Amino acid sequence: MTKTFMFNALREAIDEEMSRDNRVFILGEDVGHYGGSYKVTKDLHAKYGDLRVLDTPIAENSFTGMAIGSAITGLRPIVEGMNMSFLLLAFNQISNNAGMLHYTSGGNFSIPMVIRGPGGVGRQLGAEHSQRLEAYFQAIPGLKIVACSTPYNAKGLLKSAIRDNNPVVFFEHVLLYNLQEELPDQEYLLPLDQAEVVRSGRDVTILTYSRMRHHVLQAVDILVNDGYDPEIIDLISLKPLDIQTISKSIAKTHKVIVVEECMRTAGIGSEIVAQINEQRFDELDGPVVRLSSQDIPTPYNGMLEKATIVHPHHIVQSIKRMF
Repeated sequence: MTKTFMFNALREAIDEEMSRDNRVFILGEDVGHYGGSYKVTKDLHAKYGDLRVLDTPIAENSFTGMAIGSAITGLRPIVEGMNMSFLLLAFNQISNNAGMLHYTSGGNFSIPMVIRGPGGVGRQLGAEHSQRLEAYFQAIPGLKIVACSTPYNAKGLLKSAIRDNNPVVFFEHVLLYNLQEELPDQEYLLPLDQAEVVRSGRDVTILTYSRMRHHVLQAVDILVNDGYDPEIIDLISLKPLDIQTISKSIAKTHKVIVVEECMRTAGIGSEIVAQINEQRFDELDGPVVRLSSQDIPTPYNGMLEKATIVHPHHIVQSIKRMF
């Protein structure tokens, strides 16, 4: 076991897959000589050269389209968005090409590509750099969506995403890159479509993902001391949702709270609530509770920014109200 930062766990995943398969390459702004804004591609340019670690112009629509074209021809591109918000400029390519071409070609083309990068509410990055795009992309048919939350699952999930024959949108949270964890020295892969039961419990099911996993863990420490027994599920797969793991938990607890950094209106939580109500309504003791970010552009002001997202004390208060 070796202790490492999350940004380095992601770098290891890319390095191992590029070494294993010469069809894998990465492209994006400053991924080459500079090593990436968050150092996820540090030293890869020196190892693999200009043709496999491509520094691109500031033109997200162009280089994302180029990556999709290369995937059609049999390569396996990794697109890094310096900030996931910038990939709104490539929304047409991601939706009309990456998501659809396998289907509109009658299965003749596959799009084995990963679109990854930092997102979420950081620390005073401003509204344009604090987007939560998971709900934007969730509506696009043909995409898989994954949100990592620890160094361990970041590495295992990214390796699986690179090997997958579908387009995978891979969300990393900007405030988790310096998270440290011990990783196995041997190779491992993690499934892209399975949630993780972080803590088993019998009182209430807490559904969360990405950075909010860590806010939930802080809240649960308080709740356990107060006599509650919550179950924590890290969704990991945002599309498709692992409704089987969610349903199994609801059958035990009969109470559900969703904790997300996404917007409340039409966010990930909205889809979770819809699926639970459709499939497990009779097993609920009460309505599903949603704790989501405020429906406003994220303020630059630090105190106002903090007020827009969910914190551990909000989770504690909400669960106690449920009882």
